[in-house]
Amino acid sequence: MKIEAPHISAHNELLLDNHREAFAYLQRQLAQKGLDADKIIEQVSELQTAIPSWALGAGGTRFGRFSGIGEPGSLEQKIEDVGLLHALTRSAGAISLHIPWDIPGDAAAIRAQAAELGLAFDAVNSNTFQDQKGQAHSYKYGSLCHVDDAVRAQAVQHNIEVIETGKALGSKSITVWLADGAAFPGQHNLRHALERTLDSLKKIYAHLPADWKMYIEYKPYEPNFYSTVIQDWGTSYLLATECGPRAFTLVDLGHHLPNTNIEQIVATLMMRGRLGGFHFNDSKYGDDDLTVGSIKPYQLFLIFNELVYGMANNTAGNPPLAWMIDASHNVKDPLEDLLQSLEAIRLAYAQALMIDTDALEEARQANDVTRAQEVLQDAFRTDARPLLREARYRSGAALGPLALYRSLDVRSQLARERGKATIATGL
Repeated sequence: MKIEAPHISAHNELLLDNHREAFAYLQRQLAQKGLDADKIIEQVSELQTAIPSWALGAGGTRFGRFSGIGEPGSLEQKIEDVGLLHALTRSAGAISLHIPWDIPGDAAAIRAQAAELGLAFDAVNSNTFQDQKGQAHSYKYGSLCHVDDAVRAQAVQHNIEVIETGKALGSKSITVWLADGAAFPGQHNLRHALERTLDSLKKIYAHLPADWKMYIEYKPYEPNFYSTVIQDWGTSYLLATECGPRAFTLVDLGHHLPNTNIEQIVATLMMRGRLGGFHFNDSKYGDDDLTVGSIKPYQLFLIFNELVYGMANNTAGNPPLAWMIDASHNVKDPLEDLLQSLEAIRLAYAQALMIDTDALEEARQANDVTRAQEVLQDAFRTDARPLLREARYRSGAALGPLALYRSLDVRSQLARERGKATIATGL
């Protein structure tokens, strides 16, 4: 299925008068504050968020998985789904593959299909947290940190093969997330496990093409609950700096202990030029992988405040950031959930761009804590949705992506094309 320009035009025509009225009002409000709505729209339009191939089917927990209808049963169908998201929003211009869940049979054909839909390939992701069919050695007790040289060599080789797949697709980065750790005290020599991991990462880094980056993800717990080898941003930063200048820390918003100040982590990493990118999601308790902005929208806004400052004051030469959604759609239609997440990401970015930075800095210099809070919350409480709608309208996307998705009954059409019993590969 494809969403064509006539579908979008007919939909937009119904909403255009109300949108123009709302946008004109917000435009005047912003002008009174010395803000240029057109400039904000231009910046928001440039923000493209990658969709992971594993997020296009129903998620689940260790207790069960409830598949939906019309799930994509192949990589080609997953690319089709991302094409639908991008046609509706013009903000999902990339797809991120997880290997070996989505190994392309014909890389040239897959790359051509994506290009036809206006999509590029973002970071490729390795998998050493599962044993695959026919695998010689198990990762039950670790992969890059394993005490057995043969297991580590196998894990390193897998990452090298992932890089080769990415090269064939035009990707320029690899993301490494490890489940490695200890379930019980005494299971690991903690120092030696970290040393072995660093050695393995250096071997992977040595195979990076000159124009590639390596992103090192971290997580404080799960699936190992006593310790994880890369448990926090500081350990990731340490490993990245040891590997070399093209290795960076990747921040997953769900990979933190409760109440962690993620915006402070962002500020520190950007100060050091080592922030590689983001995996966006939201959480109530831990790594819940919920819809972006569904639980903590103000924190997301504060994170983007630091990102906007860091990108505008990039004294450390931090590279352009990689943006990706990493959510699990356990009870929602995955495409609807992703549409909501794409909206939340751009909304937080637009709100951060609306902050009166001069007034905020004046309040800081005067130690006027109350005024600083008012400046931030004024931007956060301003309805920025007309800016997002205008950005979509100017790029040929839908004013109301979710409304159009539902009015076209996309999920039912996908079920008719694919069947009701298809299950997405991967998770």
